[in-house]
Amino acid sequence: MKMTKNDVYRMIERYINEIGLSKEDTYNEKSNAYYWYRGSALVEVFVQDVPISDGIRSFLRVFSYLGDIPSSEREKVYRYLLELNDHNLGVKLTIMPETDKIYATYERDIQGIDYEEVKTCIADLEWWADELDDLLKEKLGVQKTSN
Repeated sequence: MKMTKNDVYRMIERYINEIGLSKEDTYNEKSNAYYWYRGSALVEVFVQDVPISDGIRSFLRVFSYLGDIPSSEREKVYRYLLELNDHNLGVKLTIMPETDKIYATYERDIQGIDYEEVKTCIADLEWWADELDDLLKEKLGVQKTSN
């Protein structure tokens, strides 16, 4: 059975309802994404189409802005982020292109995904983001500005 973006959006909404929120609380029509907080971490969830050689693939994408790279000791920060990538299974740390913004990121092709995997992907990212933003602030002085 081919999974559609609408199928995945229904699963996202089911998860949101299970954690006590609603589509009205979380959905932004302009960005076609859902936003909510887990502790100090703002979580963003959406489905993105990516062009490939023979068509389009759709991906579940889950993000959380963790903070900005401090201007001092940038090499130390980069190294620490790479080391954390090895430790934090399922979640990768990324830097948004053309910025100094650090994100916790999770992405998965929607084909073959089911509700339990959607739930696990989002919940894992929520947990890691809430832990990592505090860790990066404590260890490296990473601060959040507007994202």
